[in-house]
Amino acid sequence: MSVTITDVVLRDGLQDEPAVVPVADRVAIAEALVAAGLRHLEAGSFVNPAKVPQMAGAEDLVAALPHQDSVHYTFLALNARGVRRAVAAGARDVLVVASASSGHSRANAGRDSDAALDDLARAVAEHPGTAFRAGISTAFVCPFDGAVTPDRLVAVSRRFTAMGIRRIGLADTLGTATPDQVMTSLAHVRDALPDVELSLHLHNAHGQALSTVDAAIEAGVTRFDSAAGGYGGCPFAPGAHGNIATEDLVAHLHARGIPTGIDEDVLSTAVATVRDALRRAPAPA
Repeated sequence: MSVTITDVVLRDGLQDEPAVVPVADRVAIAEALVAAGLRHLEAGSFVNPAKVPQMAGAEDLVAALPHQDSVHYTFLALNARGVRRAVAAGARDVLVVASASSGHSRANAGRDSDAALDDLARAVAEHPGTAFRAGISTAFVCPFDGAVTPDRLVAVSRRFTAMGIRRIGLADTLGTATPDQVMTSLAHVRDALPDVELSLHLHNAHGQALSTVDAAIEAGVTRFDSAAGGYGGCPFAPGAHGNIATEDLVAHLHARGIPTGIDEDVLSTAVATVRDALRRAPAPA
């Protein structure tokens, strides 16, 4: 078997840093990651730049990225406005995201989960030619509401499948969910929706993300998100920790004999490119 890694440093990584990386430097980071063998990048998000200034310039980024048929750039949207902006800018792959918990949804999207899902459903229906996949934030633990039940996670997943979406990522936004907790919820969703392809987006608060990866692989999961350098977090989730580092994930998988298509030496150069860009970047205005 092989594993597909989506690097999210350009979105999840940069959004929580006290710096605004210019579009040109974000393009350079993308080029470095692609050179390392990454073929799936979460490149940015169409959110309110007044709230997340690190994601400003998303339209310019779509136009500037070096498009290749083998490379997939995904852009995130939390609401219909974001979806419409992404599609108008020429984004071909859009990740629509809602929180499993309403506490986080109100902080992150300005409305409860069900209202956010209603809004996204209308936007997805408006754009039948766009490739959509879904992400569920706080899939396991919410900083405001506590543990998320497997039944709630299934209910939110069903809302996305009703939109015609068949790829759903489950995010441990805080990074505090145990491997057992993640696997229990994952099993519930798989049992309820066996035709859906599930991936995991893991943050790493307690150093247990790689153990969760191992358990998920044993259960047949082959898609994972990570961020070069281990950067990341959610500005609207108090206590959120950085993502599992792409370089750590790749090394771990290679040590297990699991191919990724990623060159570890070239990846180390890409990580340095991220760090250099952040070091030069100005603070938000």
